[in-house]
Amino acid sequence: MSTATADVSKRKAWVMAARPQTLPAGAAPVVVGVGMAVHADVAAPVPAVAALVGALLLQVGTNFANDYYDAVKGADTDEREGFTRVTAGGLIEPREVKRAMIATYALAVLVGSYLVAVGGVPIVVVGLSGIAAGVLYTGGPLPYGYRGLGDLFVFVYFGLVAVTGTYYVQAVASMEGVGLFPAGLPPGSVPPAVVVASLPAAGLSTAILVVNNIRDRETDAAAGKKTLVVYLGYAWSRVEYLALVGMAYVVPVVFALDPAYGLPALAPLLSLPLAVAVSRTVLTRSDGEALNPALERVGKTLFLHSLLFAVGLGVAGL
Repeated sequence: MSTATADVSKRKAWVMAARPQTLPAGAAPVVVGVGMAVHADVAAPVPAVAALVGALLLQVGTNFANDYYDAVKGADTDEREGFTRVTAGGLIEPREVKRAMIATYALAVLVGSYLVAVGGVPIVVVGLSGIAAGVLYTGGPLPYGYRGLGDLFVFVYFGLVAVTGTYYVQAVASMEGVGLFPAGLPPGSVPPAVVVASLPAAGLSTAILVVNNIRDRETDAAAGKKTLVVYLGYAWSRVEYLALVGMAYVVPVVFALDPAYGLPALAPLLSLPLAVAVSRTVLTRSDGEALNPALERVGKTLFLHSLLFAVGLGVAGL
């Protein structure tokens, strides 16, 4: 094998470790937060871009962390049907993946320093807790992702926090008299409607994890990785999946009933055929051959739904 070929293989391995196919899922809640900011006339481009970059770095850092810790804890085995993990597969040395995780989180902190200046103490709390949650998901002495709490982590950080945080930094940047590094949440910086608007992204992001864990239920159980799917079994896990996806399509209807948003808020319903098609697979299959493509399709559903929701919210505010 030539050096050039080896270099290309190593680059491909790093791309596999970063899992770029997950980045639309990381960007989706930020898009919704921007749509709500446009509707409320508080959109601020620089904080929005910083929030996007920070969210993507946290996504990649968490991908590195999961790849590394699942391998060193023995959760990734040859029987696993998911996408190739570079640490367990021997493509990249574990210490290199760990260093990449640390470097990526460090970059997220660097980007977050600007957001901290704008958003103050709330962003410090959210940022540091998000990094800690990403590492402790599969790392540390008591990884909560191995105890059925991974779904809650994704719902909170890749849904509620990501959407409301994106809106918050834009709203605070647009407020007069707030100044740099506010100690708390200024009045009106996180309206209840923004929290409700975060629910579809939270639900569909968590649905991605549910599909992943349905596919890996048997190997996870054998390795002692007790995800919520391992606890619930296939039937109730699919009920959870349907509830999460269903919530994503109920929330736009709730917004449409409010005259302040109206019919444009129904734009996400255009993604419903895609959600229905992939749900048929999730409800009937548990093998990697079917669920690996389904994972990508749920991710596409999340991004399309979020983009349409953001457009609808923004148009309603114009």
